[in-house]
Amino acid sequence: MTLVDLLDYGSVLIFALTGALVASRAQLDLVGFAFIASLTALGGGTTRDVLLDRNPIFWIANPTYLAVAAGAALTVFFTAHLLESRYRALIWLDSFALAIAVAAGAGVAIALDQSAVIVILMGMITGCMGGLMRDVVVGQVPLVLQQGELYVTAAFAGAATAALARFFSLDTTLALLGCAAICWTLRAGSLAFGWHLPVYKSTPPKT
Repeated sequence: MTLVDLLDYGSVLIFALTGALVASRAQLDLVGFAFIASLTALGGGTTRDVLLDRNPIFWIANPTYLAVAAGAALTVFFTAHLLESRYRALIWLDSFALAIAVAAGAGVAIALDQSAVIVILMGMITGCMGGLMRDVVVGQVPLVLQQGELYVTAAFAGAATAALARFFSLDTTLALLGCAAICWTLRAGSLAFGWHLPVYKSTPPKT
């Protein structure tokens, strides 16, 4: 099993847990849990593989990913009530999933010998699309678009780290670990310390 495979498994598992937590907050049934968890876990990687014309798509080639997502949904269905704050657990789990998925997406693009731009975009898409689909389907403002938080920026910085490391011919393992570390540090800093980019504020036109 390659490092990219391990990263894909990790991102599927953790993103599935976040999807199931969202399903618990929406008070869905077990089928709803499995659907939202699978959509969240597999959405980013599926979009990546379709865009890269990677055939077969990773979870079709290896349905074990579906089993991982379903198992996570089942676990959360019976244990979510034990959490003091499901939203807090959600956003922190999502931060780990983001970092791992961005590294997985960048790793797939690197393995296919794609350009730096594509490495960055595939990392961002893999990290962001699953959570975006999850939040849109349940009618929430996506975490990706939360005002004043680093999310897409963190994904970009992580994927750019991998692309830069590849440019300097560093070991792929180090490149992907650095990618995940930078991405998670920025996202965690945003959650814990309020790090953010300047937010546009409109001013009334002059008369």
